[in-house]
Amino acid sequence: MDSPAHQLLRLPVGTRVVVRYRIGDGLTDALGDLIQIDEQTCTVRTRRHGDVVVPLQLVTAAKPVPPPPPRRPRRF
Repeated sequence: MDSPAHQLLRLPVGTRVVVRYRIGDGLTDALGDLIQIDEQTCTVRTRRHGDVVVPLQLVTAAKPVPPPPPRRPRRF
């Protein structure tokens, strides 16, 4: 079975992904569009944190995800 990093390497740039990776003593996720990937890192453009560069050696899980639901109109 492929590692999560190898699974990411097969996805085209522009795919919406969630990437779980090690940070300190825990884990965190980056959810957004895969905008760059090479043999060492991937970059995910997130809504909350902007561009997040993740070293592939720290990735513990990754998968493509569907587009976000449309935003609801503001209620007054």
